[in-house]
Amino acid sequence: MTAKPKFCLLDDWRRVLRRAWSIRFSLLAAAFTAAEVVVPLFGDVLLDVMPRGAFVLLAFAASIGATVARIVAQPEMHR
Repeated sequence: MTAKPKFCLLDDWRRVLRRAWSIRFSLLAAAFTAAEVVVPLFGDVLLDVMPRGAFVLLAFAASIGATVARIVAQPEMHR
């Protein structure tokens, strides 16, 4: 029988939160996802400026950026 993994934060989680590009891209993706929901509430005013689906594509790009940033070395994380 295997034990369930225990949830615990990294020792330097505050530093990771401030400096990791994967966190920044993830927050950007969340903002674009929220914009996709909120923008239609303002009617056609904002939809004339941005084409439909633009925020979905931006959120997708930010998610890909977060994935790449997660596996790329970030030397400034260890300063």
